[in-house]
Order: sequence, then structure tokens, then C-alpha cells
Amino acid sequence: TFDLRPDLHKEEQQNVRFALDAAKSYAKNPKGWLVLIGPYGSGKTHLAAAIANAQEQRRTPSLFVTVPDLLDHLRASFAPNSPSSYDKRFQEVKAAPLLVLDDLGPESATPWAKEKLHQLFNYRYNAQFPTIITTVHELEKLDERLVTWLLDKRLCKIVVIGAPAYRGERLR
Repeated sequence: TFDLRPDLHKEEQQNVRFALDAAKSYAKNPKGWLVLIGPYGSGKTHLAAAIANAQEQRRTPSLFVTVPDLLDHLRASFAPNSPSSYDKRFQEVKAAPLLVLDDLGPESATPWAKEKLHQLFNYRYNAQFPTIITTVHELEKLDERLVTWLLDKRLCKIVVIGAPAYRGERLR
């Protein structure tokens, strides 16, 4: 149901088409990492969710989570009275057949949260597990350890969506 947005300028339409084609290609054969970068409302989450849904229809389990929610959940599972074990939850996230991490940013995260994200990305990078990351931030604003992995073209494809936020009409 992704809207190619006829309201956009030609270059923006071509860019949105490129992002859609990249998402379709990844959905057919999810290998490595796909990173979708663009402004809020540009379609990153829509494309990432569509890929996860396509995998679910093929009976490949996927896990879709926003990064802030993931960190909150992991922190909560540390509590002594937590109904779920931190180790179990973190292992489920690390080993998900397809992991979608939505809204990654240079959060004002604690050192603990940054370390957990590093462990997660390091595990998935070394295992070469299919991973989709969405962010509004340029690479320079993300953790430099993560950026090193993202720049590995053997594993990672970066797609920048250069279209303005979609609100059903052209924004000026």
C-alpha cells in the first residue's frame, strides 16, 4: 500500500521509487542489513513494517521494535520482580530471524543502554542476521562503532529517502 506520492517533484518521486524497489528486493531475499534514513513521515517505518509482514507471510518470524521501547523493556526486565528474564529477552532480540529496529537515534542513552545496543549490533553483524534499521539521523550523528558496521557494503545497504513528510498533500 506504499504511496509513490504523485505530489512530489520528479527527483523526489524517483528517490521514493528507489526506496520502494530496495524494500521489495530485500523482502524477497532478506540478507544483511537494510538501513532506511529519512525525515519523519517519509515512509521508512511503513517500508520496514511491510518487509516484516512479507516475511511473516512466508512463515519467517520477525521482530519489529522501536529502539526506545526496546531499551525500556530491557531495563524493566532487569527488575527483580520482572515476569520475564533479561537474558532470555535479550537473546530473543539478538537471535530474531529478522529484526526491525525502528527509530534508531543518538539517544541521550545511559552508558548501559549504549553498551546493550553495541552488543546487539555486534552479535547480529557477526552472525550476518537480516536486520532493518530506520533512523532520521545522518550517519555522523550515530555511534561510531555502529557506523563502522553500517559502512560495510558487503553486509549493509543504506537507502536515503529524500522526500518530505507525507501528510496526504505536498508540504512547502
